Amino acid sequence: MNSQLPLSVSIIAKNEANNLGRCLSSLGGIASEIIVVHNDCTDTTVEVAKSFGAKCFEHNWQGHVEQKNIALSICSNQWILCLDADEALSDKLRDSIVLFLGSAELCGKYHAVKFNRRSFFLGKWIKHGDWYPDTKVRLVKKSKATWGGINPHDKLIAKDNRRILKLDGDLEHYSFAGIRDLTQKSIRYSDIFVNHNTNKTFSPRVAILRAFWRFFRCYLLRLGFLDGSVGFIIAFSIAQETLLKHGRCRDSQVSEE
Repeated sequence: MNSQLPLSVSIIAKNEANNLGRCLSSLGGIASEIIVVHNDCTDTTVEVAKSFGAKCFEHNWQGHVEQKNIALSICSNQWILCLDADEALSDKLRDSIVLFLGSAELCGKYHAVKFNRRSFFLGKWIKHGDWYPDTKVRLVKKSKATWGGINPHDKLIAKDNRRILKLDGDLEHYSFAGIRDLTQKSIRYSDIFVNHNTNKTFSPRVAILRAFWRFFRCYLLRLGFLDGSVGFIIAFSIAQETLLKHGRCRDSQVSEE
């Protein structure tokens, strides 16, 4: 790997051989260190990572937040780019990162960097609705940020929100293989919602209004309709997931009666 910048890349992975090559290829050799923390892989994830010069560490699964903090702690450079295996840098974003890290003034002034993330779904890039711009903090100074949130909804949290810079260019996201995958993840997310809202009282009116609002916001207010039929599918799925979350709170109440 032709190292150009004192930059570490932090990734966690389990059976991500199909995604990891695209992710690491998008770096274009800009990082001097790639850290991959993996667990229980039965495919060629580790081999793919090592082919890009990555340092690989096996670690028992601790949860998304905990695992990402482990990967973050292993990195040796001052600046760390945190990626998921199903993400990739666009050319514009990679160029923006290179320019930023090449500026001593900017690197001294800021502790973290954020940028927009766009998702590829059903054959097209989604540029509207609830899925875009989906701004993420992903480039941070070591010790100036940590992973938080509720698993699996992790979030990289900067210690000083006043020292975050936004860069041009999109982080590309290949999260859902199709509608089936999207639906299955909605079910898993509803499990998490119920587990963290055990005392929530079910209200049919609230459930319906929340679902309607999520569809209206995604499809109309945030211009999801401009993404065509795929935009409708996304808005409908978001509304369906909202209804499912609240409906399953009713299930949990019935089981306790």
